[in-house]
Amino acid sequence: MTEALIFDIKRYAINDGPGIRMVIFLKGCNLHCAWCHNPEGISADAEKMYAISKCIKCGTCVAACPGKAITLNAKGIVTDPALCTMCGRCAEVCPTKAIEMSGKSMTVDEIMDIIEKDRVFFDHSGGGVTFSGGEPMLHSGVLVELLDVCGERGIHRTVDTAGHISKAVLLEVARRTDLFLYDLKMMDADEHEVWTGIKNDKIIDNLKILAASGAHIIIRIPMIGGVNDHEENIRKTAEFIAGLAGEKKEVHLLPFHPVAQNKYAKLGRADDFDPLSVPDQEILSRNIAIFFEYGIKASTGG
Repeated sequence: MTEALIFDIKRYAINDGPGIRMVIFLKGCNLHCAWCHNPEGISADAEKMYAISKCIKCGTCVAACPGKAITLNAKGIVTDPALCTMCGRCAEVCPTKAIEMSGKSMTVDEIMDIIEKDRVFFDHSGGGVTFSGGEPMLHSGVLVELLDVCGERGIHRTVDTAGHISKAVLLEVARRTDLFLYDLKMMDADEHEVWTGIKNDKIIDNLKILAASGAHIIIRIPMIGGVNDHEENIRKTAEFIAGLAGEKKEVHLLPFHPVAQNKYAKLGRADDFDPLSVPDQEILSRNIAIFFEYGIKASTGG
């Protein structure tokens, strides 16, 4: 039975496609963006998240761990990665939810059972399901099955992607998708590699292919102060988007904010936010105006 690791399911979402939606977050990403607000979705493996501020040092997790991987000291719990099997027993028994597991293996049937519970909200609002991540298309087998079942049941299907995937997978998913939320970080390939770990050639080419296929696309651009919010990048981006095949693409600018720092701390990881800043509102307004010059509707958020 086909399974995938799910690290979150967000209900009643209103910013990831039309209407009221359920967002399914699949674990694993092939980009490492410095501003990532879902760091728990980067690794393709299950991970333990520990919030020391919630820990009351009761020792319940220590007693419950079947592999004896957890010890307790004055600062809180310590997990031996060589002994931990990521069974999740510690998270199950933690009375304060100081320990959480990121990544639960779920089948298509299990995911669809959860989706069905919100059908009434989809039907009344014109909403549906959004598959996000991480990079959902890294799980193309499960994703295609989910898209097929949703299509058979008349549920609107959105895929949120960074586009760094094979052309074959892209087109297979496109045949089953009603809307793409396509992330476009910046146009300069070298700068893209500095900030995300990869060049953007495949991302750019796939967006051209997707547009030429007639897919419905909304382009989402994270706006990072001091990184990609400058006029040169915005003009190059607007010129590129204006030249894409098909209908004029709508653009959503997503301002950076360091709200994910707590998640990095829970993962025991340092964030890379020091050189990043929240973009100035005046700059955001200027960038929206630049897109307008190229005949592109742009807005903040979405």
